[in-house]
Parts: sequence; structure tokens; C-alpha cells
Amino acid sequence: MGEFDFKPGNFPFANRNALLDDYTPEEFVGRDDELQEYHAALQPAIDGSQPDNIFLFGKTGVGKTAATRFLFDRLESAGENYDVGIKTKLINCDGIDTSYRIGVELVNTFRETGEKISETGHPRSKVYDMMWEAFDNHGGLIILVLDEIDHVQDDSLLYQLSRARENRELTSARVSVVGISNDLSYRDRLSPKVRSSLCERSINFPAYSADELREVLRQRESIAFQDDVLGGGVIPLCAAYGAQESGDARKALDLLLKAGDIAQEEGADQVIDEHVRRGRKLLQREEVTRGILGLNEHERILLYAVTTFEAGNESPVRSRDLYRRYESFCEQAGRESLTSRWMHDHIDELEMLGLLAVDKRNEGSTGGQYKTVTLNQDINPVLKALEQIINTVGIHQSIKSQM
Repeated sequence: MGEFDFKPGNFPFANRNALLDDYTPEEFVGRDDELQEYHAALQPAIDGSQPDNIFLFGKTGVGKTAATRFLFDRLESAGENYDVGIKTKLINCDGIDTSYRIGVELVNTFRETGEKISETGHPRSKVYDMMWEAFDNHGGLIILVLDEIDHVQDDSLLYQLSRARENRELTSARVSVVGISNDLSYRDRLSPKVRSSLCERSINFPAYSADELREVLRQRESIAFQDDVLGGGVIPLCAAYGAQESGDARKALDLLLKAGDIAQEEGADQVIDEHVRRGRKLLQREEVTRGILGLNEHERILLYAVTTFEAGNESPVRSRDLYRRYESFCEQAGRESLTSRWMHDHIDELEMLGLLAVDKRNEGSTGGQYKTVTLNQDINPVLKALEQIINTVGIHQSIKSQM
């Protein structure tokens, strides 16, 4: 066979899919208290009653969406077994971020293929009317899950859904809402009338501890990997790194997957700690690249300016000196520079993304208050992700040897 022929060879995996985002395990570990509270909130559904609206809060990777899939799979199965009409629909609001677009999505979910509506060209009130009609035609209990609900730009739909029966928009169907958010302050941003109408039950998902992450990873190991292929330190190391990353189970699972992939590519007999460490470096580089590609042009010019100071061993750099270079780069790129206030605000945002380290200093009456800025990532992956902006601005002398 040729070098680039494809042939089966799963080692070290038994079921690699068990480490992917969309996998729902038969048993859900590490979130016992949260599952019990969530289950209790949903229990009225199987009794034929409408459950309260529910909001799940917690950082990324703490099990909110996975717990929802886990419980809703069981709720729909129970509905079939006990002849209780329950329909669930999950919408990720990161890509569908207005009440109008969510309404269109819901109309089309409950209509047959030939009856679906276009995404534009309808008054919002008409979309809502079609949505109520579609819900009532289906009947029974409908539970709508709005994942990343904090991305929705308005709260019109939440208000309409919470008052649907009271306003006689629905007669045969009942609707409950589950909102999932990483933003603990999301509810406070809703209008008072929406907060009053929702009458929701809030469940907080805390970060996973290292022990809980080990429990999650051990469970997935038994499904995803062949017997005795993981070295003894692999699970504890992945769990420790995941705990460092804000208790993020998704990152711990991604790391275990990456370590297995590296071992497979090398034809290794076992997945070992070194595969985990190398996998972590690769994932960090990928994360840096994704973060940079998500920045707008001026943010990338600003990051490029910081990177040139780092490359020239001139870090940390004072913000006033950084602004001068940012202005110079904008001029070279044929762009109009933004204000120093904009730069200060976006330095803080780039720090939150983990791209920069910022130190605020106060030297009293002689030196005043100022910020110093340092690149907080390895320079090579940052330069690679900034290739397009470097081509636009030009290659600074400090990075010529690295290009």
C-alpha cells in the first residue's frame, strides 16, 4: 500500500467520538448536586405540568449544555414511555442572536419542509403569530433551550414567551424556557418587565475541581480508549491542567483527545505524560490563533505593535510609547488611528483574552500613573496569526529575523 493510503487503525482509541463536544454519556459524573436540582426543576413536565423557566449560569466548560442534553434525552424518552407530549428544542444563540431570527428558527422547526419561511422579509409580529400557530398545532409541552442566551441582542422574545398563555397567544400548547449563559450578570441586564414575567429558577454550575475532572476523564477513558493504553499520569495531568484553566472540562477532554491523537500519529504503544504536555502546547497555539483571528483590524495592529516591542527585547512597554507605534503602524497601513482612550480600553480586553499582560503603576507626583504592557504568549504563533496584518503594515525591523 502507498504512504498516503487510508486503512483502519484506531489504536489507542476504542471510540474516539466519546471525547468530542457532542457526545452525551449514559452516566453524567461530577455534577451530582446540579443534576439533582435541574432534574427537580424539570420533574413537573413528566407530571403533565409546565415547569418554571430555568436559567443555568456558569463559566465555559462546567457542564451546563452537557447536563441539559443528558437530562433532556431522558425527559423526551420518559415522555414517550408515559404518553406525555414533550418537545424540546435547543438553539445556540451565538449564531442566531435576535428575537426575530430565533422566532424564524422556531417557526421552521415546527413546520414541514414545504411550509418553511425565509429568514427575512416578515414583520416581527407576523413571525410571532406564525410561531404561536406552529406551537399550538404541535400541542403539548414545548421546552426551548436558548444556549448562550447572553448573545441575544434584545429581550422581546423572552417577554413574549413568558406571557404567551396569559395573553392568550397559546391555547393548546405550553412553553417553558431554559436559558444558558456564561455571563452571571446577564439577568441584571434584562428589562424589569422581562425579569418580572420570567419567574425563573436559577441554577449555578461552579468550576470543576481537579478531583471532579479526574472523575469525568476516567469515565470517558473507559469508553474512548482501549484497555491499558493510558499511562498512569495521563488522567491526573489532564485534570490538573483543566483545573488550572478555570475548571473547564471541555479543555481537559480536548487535551486528552489531543494526547491520544499524538500517540496515534507516532505509532506509540501507550499514551504518556509527554504526549499530554505536547498536546497542551499545540492546543494553546490553536487557541491563540483563534483569538487573534477574531480581533478586528485595529486590535490586530495594536497587538502587532506590542509584539514588535517583545521581539526587540523592549518589553514591558509603557502605554504612551505603545500608542506612538500603533499610530505609526496605522499610517503605514493607510488607516486612520483611533484614540489613546480606545487603545487603553482594548489593552484591557486583550488582557482578558490572555494575549497581553498589563501592569498598572503609580510613581506618585514624579512619574504619575501609567500602564506597562507585555506580550503574554509565545511570539511565533502570534506572528503566524498576524501574517495578514504584517503584510498590510509591513515587516518591522525587530521581527525580520523571525519571518
